[in-house]
Amino acid sequence: MRDKGMEGIDEFQTDRVARAVDEAEDLLEAMTDAMKRARNRKLEQRLEAFQNHVRTLLRAVENDPGQLTAARRYMGVYLRGARDATVKFADLYARTRDEQARTEYIDLLDDLEENFMLRTETLIDSDRQALDIEIDVLRERLEREGLRPATPEPR
Repeated sequence: MRDKGMEGIDEFQTDRVARAVDEAEDLLEAMTDAMKRARNRKLEQRLEAFQNHVRTLLRAVENDPGQLTAARRYMGVYLRGARDATVKFADLYARTRDEQARTEYIDLLDDLEENFMLRTETLIDSDRQALDIEIDVLRERLEREGLRPATPEPR
């Protein structure tokens, strides 16, 4: 029996991406659960904003599983560190209401968010570049073979 799945779909890579995304979502959920202990709606909202940027990165990787290697550090190491920092911060803040710790935690989220946004933009830009290259190569082939359609005249 042969696998009659979709052409061009690498099941192994797709499974790896699904596992990595599931692990990242688990880390995000742990962050949300921890932040509830801090009992501060503004901090919960700030964390949600960060998580939205992380999820944008996750969707980019899901859409192009080949990008997993480029995003793995963000989806694993950095996100795990963010979870650990969130747990420690939430526990401390729930007990002490330490404003210095709050400020430092928000600064950390700002830095992480900026880095996740830059990584996402890089992934999307590399997709655009790959598309542009593919289009150029195909046009050149069509032109060499005399099959390139005539350019429409401007109106």
